[in-house]
Amino acid sequence: MSAPPALPFALPPEYTQLRGVVRELAEKHIAPRAAEIDRSGEFPWDVHDALARSGFHAPHIPEEYGGAGADALATVIVIEEIARVCAASSLIPAVNKLGTLPLLLAGAEELCERYLPPVARGEAMFSYALSEPTAGSDAAALQTTARRTDDGWVLNGVKRWISGAGESRFYTVFAATDPSAGPHGISAFIVEKDDPGVSFGAKERKLGIRGSPTREMYFDDCRIPQWRLIGEAGEGFALAMRTLDHTRVTIAAQAVGIAQGALDVALGYTRQRRQFGKPVAEFQGVQFMLADMAMRIDAARSLTYQAASSSQAGSQVLTYLGAAAKCFASDVAMAVTTDAVQLLGGYGYTQDHPVERMMRDAKITQIYEGTNQIQRLVIARELLREAADRPAGREESARMR
Repeated sequence: MSAPPALPFALPPEYTQLRGVVRELAEKHIAPRAAEIDRSGEFPWDVHDALARSGFHAPHIPEEYGGAGADALATVIVIEEIARVCAASSLIPAVNKLGTLPLLLAGAEELCERYLPPVARGEAMFSYALSEPTAGSDAAALQTTARRTDDGWVLNGVKRWISGAGESRFYTVFAATDPSAGPHGISAFIVEKDDPGVSFGAKERKLGIRGSPTREMYFDDCRIPQWRLIGEAGEGFALAMRTLDHTRVTIAAQAVGIAQGALDVALGYTRQRRQFGKPVAEFQGVQFMLADMAMRIDAARSLTYQAASSSQAGSQVLTYLGAAAKCFASDVAMAVTTDAVQLLGGYGYTQDHPVERMMRDAKITQIYEGTNQIQRLVIARELLREAADRPAGREESARMR
């Protein structure tokens, strides 16, 4: 009998090989540091350097700028495998993609040639500054301004919840260049850490991802040259939303990795832990919990990989898939890590085992890059738009073709 044909959704071997390489690096260099990174709250430059030596700190940067040229699915696998052992460390490639993607989507070639190679070489990180004290879910309500001058722009305002702030050398900053125009008056700029007028607040004291610093970022008559504008003036908000369509997939990958790490720990523990004369993994109630955890993770991974493929192809359904993957995977991560803590019992509630850290880390995936309530609004909006555009009598969704 001949072998059955390969399943159409099976990963090509190069992605499987990539997973193995990243997992080996993560187990060797990151997993032993994860608990200390969480306890200290310090940015793990040693982990950054280990990732940079392998090209995993910013794998998405194209080869023409000195990067590895990884596609969206490969980048997702890198982030997933790092998050499996340390969610904070997985933000190194995730934040670098978030910060640089506006350049790749709309930046002039001169900007890309200037700012992407240092990131590709591991000499700089790149953060994304959109949120503000009064502009979270309502991102268009930002109050940071950029006033045009004869030789450039002057920025004033405050950004909040900026991942990598103070550690990153470069920042994509969104500011109002025409406050009267609402979202059509927002523009995107590159700001450097050492620009005059730039400063940072204290690190936020967070529930999880403690090794990824989060700070406010302040602009006090920060002067930057004209050529630091990304794309055209007034197109910044649309660019911010396009960026998030792509990068929500990386948060989904992070969530899948956290959930898989928690399941791995729970499987190992329940196979070893004995109660009533046998391993607790032999009890049906425990088996049902493990089965549910595994099913949810595999479903989340499949949706995340589908969204990554859509991101790479620039598909018209990316907005829907990116939101759906991020929302579903992060809900799965929260449920799975909570169950992992339950399965470990009292041990799960202590820092002697990593599942309590994983549960704390999982929560942020339901919040950043758009809360899951916002994701559900995005999903519903896309469904209704698609239904309105569908010809009469056509019931099949474009998402299923």
